[in-house]
Amino acid sequence: MAACTYCSAALLVILSSLSLIILLNAQETTQIPSNPDLPVNTEAESPNTAPETPVEQEKQWEPTEVTESTPEEEDAPVAAESAPPPGTTASSAGSHSKEDFQEELVIRPLHSGDIYASFQFRTLWETDFKKGNKVSHYGLFPKSLGQVISKFSVRELHISFTQGYWRTMQWGQPFLPAPPGAELWVWFQDTVTDVDDTWKELTNVLSGIFCASLNFIDSTNTVQPSASFKPLGIGNVTDHRFLRYATLPREIVCTENLTPWKKLLPCGSKAGLAVLMKSEKLFHSSFHSEAVHIRPVCGNHQCTTTSWELRQTLDVVFDLHTSGQGKRGEMLRPLLHAERYVAGYGLQTGEIHTLMYNQHPYRSFPVLLLDSVPWYLRLYIHTLTVTSKSKENKPSYIHYQPSKDRIRPHLLEMLVQLPPNSVTEVTVQFERALLKWTEYTPDPNHGFYVGSSVVSSLVPSIVAMDTNNTQDRPLFSSFFPTKEESSYFIRVYTEPLLVNLPTPDFSMPYNVICLTCTVVAVGYGSLYNLLTRNFQIEEPSPGLAKRLANVIRKLRGVPPL
Repeated sequence: MAACTYCSAALLVILSSLSLIILLNAQETTQIPSNPDLPVNTEAESPNTAPETPVEQEKQWEPTEVTESTPEEEDAPVAAESAPPPGTTASSAGSHSKEDFQEELVIRPLHSGDIYASFQFRTLWETDFKKGNKVSHYGLFPKSLGQVISKFSVRELHISFTQGYWRTMQWGQPFLPAPPGAELWVWFQDTVTDVDDTWKELTNVLSGIFCASLNFIDSTNTVQPSASFKPLGIGNVTDHRFLRYATLPREIVCTENLTPWKKLLPCGSKAGLAVLMKSEKLFHSSFHSEAVHIRPVCGNHQCTTTSWELRQTLDVVFDLHTSGQGKRGEMLRPLLHAERYVAGYGLQTGEIHTLMYNQHPYRSFPVLLLDSVPWYLRLYIHTLTVTSKSKENKPSYIHYQPSKDRIRPHLLEMLVQLPPNSVTEVTVQFERALLKWTEYTPDPNHGFYVGSSVVSSLVPSIVAMDTNNTQDRPLFSSFFPTKEESSYFIRVYTEPLLVNLPTPDFSMPYNVICLTCTVVAVGYGSLYNLLTRNFQIEEPSPGLAKRLANVIRKLRGVPPL
């Protein structure tokens, strides 16, 4: 009996201690977290229930840190990750793709005394639009461009707006060349069935995004290059049927194009290098060019993941001679330079001359020339001649697509070998067409613009860029060779042409209308007056002598006359 009493007392003490331990554990596990929206993990349920996975604490919305990575780090996993916006839990934010943003500014004094400033903003997003994934959450990457990529199955998109002409002989080669006006070339995915309709819809959408006149791009100024404008991103599909290229040399660039361009940046013009972009300063310059380049790139060394690269560039050349601060000096001439002009007299025929300069003292290299000519300049392709040092230089490749009136332009592509220290001239004759009176511009006497020719080549370089210094400029290092005696790809644009066409006298209708209205007013007015006038017979009033005679006759009592 005593043993049972001792056993009961010991069991009671053990149960009391266990209940005290459970109570203390429950108090420790039911502490209120820092965020009241997170659920409370009590762990005080039945012992048969499996413990739930603890929920991570919600991350606070913080600006993404801008880091500069080396070229080796660019292929590694992205270091800067976009934080989730307010109201998004960490579990949902963990499913987001990694993003990275970098910005750089290079200021280079030119030998002409001007200052060249080049801005670059790069946004990397580890996602894949090509697999049909519908992305609903956007961080650093602009949503408007992401929807354009997914909706129109865009593989690569390159667009530029340029005011002025880059003077290669005075300023050297630019980092990213662009022709005057607007330029757009797009690679579509091979899943697009009707490329022409997709291209038309895409130009209308981009016209609204950038507040430009891209809606004027149609079949009359669009070409399909067969050898030029190869894809710059990953992938080996080079079917030119999915490529479209168009230019608008008359496009005027102003603040209404710069404002939407700056809105594509993660912070707009409120932070970073974008705060330096003042419209009154940028457009008071000798040259101004803004561009947007979108392409898919590899996310790692093995290229197992795909990232989309959005690169926004802004190139400005400031003229310091207006303030007396510039100094002119000598400069090394660029290795490749191109010019173009129109020769001939009259308004019936003419000749287009394209000059390509190879300034290398002892090396020759091939160049690819692309020329798009409007349909109203009817080329005589049998007059095409290519000469170098007063000798015929036969191209190794020629692709010519004739134009169709009011449907498509001429397309001429040729591969020419440029001898060292030489000038290669390409000439072709043309005939001017007579347009309908409704096809003339409001200022027909100003002339009609012809887009710039494009010269592409792998230019040999004597002086290469030091690879040890690429950490300071990771974005610009891709524009230069990385070893001695190597070659790098450049693209050169010529001047746009201004051609006069046979123009009727549009003031003649005004003169005819004025003369006709005058004749009608005089003739019809007189005839109408004769037809509508009411004639009445009136007795003529007597003269003064007759009235005096009647007064005298009345006094005498004689009847009046």
